[in-house]
Amino acid sequence: MYQEERLLSILDYLKENKRISVEQICSLFDISRDTARRDLVKLEEESKIVRTRGGALLPSIHREIKNYSHRLNIVSDEKKVIGKKAASLIYSGDRVILDASTTVQSCAEQINNTECTIITNSINQADVLSSNSNINIQLLGGILEKEHRYVYGSSVIDKLSEYIVDKAFIGVVGISESGLTIAHEEDGAVKRKMIQQAKQVIALADNTKLGNTDFFRFADLQDIDLLITDKNPPQAFRDLLHKHHVELLTAENSDQGDE
Repeated sequence: MYQEERLLSILDYLKENKRISVEQICSLFDISRDTARRDLVKLEEESKIVRTRGGALLPSIHREIKNYSHRLNIVSDEKKVIGKKAASLIYSGDRVILDASTTVQSCAEQINNTECTIITNSINQADVLSSNSNINIQLLGGILEKEHRYVYGSSVIDKLSEYIVDKAFIGVVGISESGLTIAHEEDGAVKRKMIQQAKQVIALADNTKLGNTDFFRFADLQDIDLLITDKNPPQAFRDLLHKHHVELLTAENSDQGDE
């Protein structure tokens, strides 16, 4: 195998497994340690990896979080599928918290004429739901984050502490072994309180969020009961959910379970 082919294969392995050792490279491609090190040097020169003691890992990628209006304009079919499945879990009489993510808004848009109470810190969610006469809306008051269209602050957290709800639907920027993460601390603080006030916590995340970690961790994996996503995750991620007693619901085929 030529070096160019090996380098592509090493990158493919890293995308799947996050890190690789010199010993693994030697074993996978039947090459010497010196050759393996030269391959890593080449990849490092091309800024495709970060070399570590004894191996390499992929460099961190910090994606810019676009403003809410921009994210709404690019709401994917995956988010719509997840939102539809999430909305189907809201039953008559339920008291529900919806956070301020675009995936959760997709849920709000697809709630049928179900008599329920919705508590939210999202002015967009409240607006979407306002045309549904069967829904009682409790819009939390506080400081308005204009770019991302949510309300935050101590008044929001204090008011949330007064509610005990059946379900909370929470969006994420990343969900991994590090927990549930978000880009902004003030948003994460509100999500954390929402989770504490719910009997059942349901995280909504399309497949691009799985295995990713962002800036602020607002919850551990064991803090959620159910993850709804659009594609069946890799086995390693399913094992991680099973370890932390998180049920999996794949909206793509409606299969539920740990396997």
